[in-house]
Amino acid sequence: MFTPDLLHNKRILITGGGTGLGKGMARRFLELGAAVYICGRREEVLQQTAAELSAATKGEIHATPCDVRSLEAVEKMIDEIWTAAPLDVLVNNAAGNFIARTEELSPGAWNSVINIVLMGTLNCTMACGRRWLKSDHPGTVLSISATYAPVGSAYVVPSAVSKAGVEALTRSLAVEWGNRGIRMNAIAPGPIPTQGAFSRVLPHPGLETLALDRNPLHRFGTVEELANLAAFLVSDGSGYINGEVIRMDGGEFLQGAGEFSNLGRVLKEEDWQAIKPKKSGAAPKP
Repeated sequence: MFTPDLLHNKRILITGGGTGLGKGMARRFLELGAAVYICGRREEVLQQTAAELSAATKGEIHATPCDVRSLEAVEKMIDEIWTAAPLDVLVNNAAGNFIARTEELSPGAWNSVINIVLMGTLNCTMACGRRWLKSDHPGTVLSISATYAPVGSAYVVPSAVSKAGVEALTRSLAVEWGNRGIRMNAIAPGPIPTQGAFSRVLPHPGLETLALDRNPLHRFGTVEELANLAAFLVSDGSGYINGEVIRMDGGEFLQGAGEFSNLGRVLKEEDWQAIKPKKSGAAPKP
């Protein structure tokens, strides 16, 4: 399905596109024929990424400094992009996160994460959405969520709160805007090693081991795997998918959801034999 022209004539903006998952998606979209815009707060990083990806893919990429926390800055950036032609796809990828005991978080720490993850997503989505609706131009929004968004998670509470809001926004606007040609979807990835971000959320080697042990595939995801899923979801091939949050975590969420799911890591072979049902199929008595 990943033909070289899969995203031909698609104009795509990726927030936080200079590093990590954003950079990986930008590379894949360029390989598949899209014209890509990346934005972020660090102009030097953006320019380096744009030069690297342009040389590697021979694709059309533009780097625009923008702090998505500022609605004014977002509107200015979108206006500049729109002068050439409307965007077709927005990827809300910009994020901020760190591990901390919640009671020790300052108001500034809360604001830092919420303003990037939730308000940044809202600012960009509304800036593009209003323009698409006004001109009757179809559009697609893909946001990067987290597996813990629907259930919450200790020690990353600002992120959990923000990502839950992103998912609510995704599902709500999928219904409100769907009949006017705008699709809304999200990806909730499990742990994916990226430079910088991964070390902040898994700062201790023991945490990496724990994360691997509780994953049924016993590995982390890759940037390439996420980029391929993202490419499908922003392509016309996924045109009937709307309002969905696609979990991509190797089954980690399901491993932790079942009451007895951790038995595979606890019971030994002799334990399994001891509790094995009789040949009649009858369950052992409690």
